[in-house]
Amino acid sequence: MAETQQAILQPGSTSSATSSSASHVFPEWVMPRWYAVYTAPHHEKRVREQLMAKRVETFLPVYTTVHRWKDRTAKLQVPLFPSYLFAHLPLRDRLQVLQVPGVVNFVGTGGRPVPLPDHEIEALRKAAEINLVVRPHPYLKVGTKVRIKTGPFEGLQGILSRRKGSFRVVLSLELIASAFVLEIDVSEVEPVNNRRIV
Repeated sequence: MAETQQAILQPGSTSSATSSSASHVFPEWVMPRWYAVYTAPHHEKRVREQLMAKRVETFLPVYTTVHRWKDRTAKLQVPLFPSYLFAHLPLRDRLQVLQVPGVVNFVGTGGRPVPLPDHEIEALRKAAEINLVVRPHPYLKVGTKVRIKTGPFEGLQGILSRRKGSFRVVLSLELIASAFVLEIDVSEVEPVNNRRIV
């Protein structure tokens, strides 16, 4: 049993029985999928270059920002998701990624990389191809306490909710024990803290 497990965990195994068994249980073992790769800070571009040299398909979404110094300003392309890039490969080839300096690990659960939905990566790639403006935004979940950043309700805090595909903020008037719902774009709010309201 130990020999079988060792063979499954080693990429490039020549055992056809092992390969067949692994591909049956985990189709992504032999089928290329997109995975999120976690890197050391500020190593995203360097890791991408090394993976490309290994012929591993990669995707590093970036956006343009203006950086100001005391004596000048400049437009820079920086990663949309700091410390993350995406690699497209079968899991049996994962050591090609893990052995690259600057790579910390794959993103997953229980010590096992978890593939990303193809449509999410394709949407990001299409946005990059047509130069659609995409910028980072704080990650928000329904139930998060948020603060409104713009408009007549600027500064008010409420709970983010969602109904029929639209995001809303539930605002309370505690003095009269009442509440109302404001439809809003998620770009117009920011999280108050990292705790989720249950």
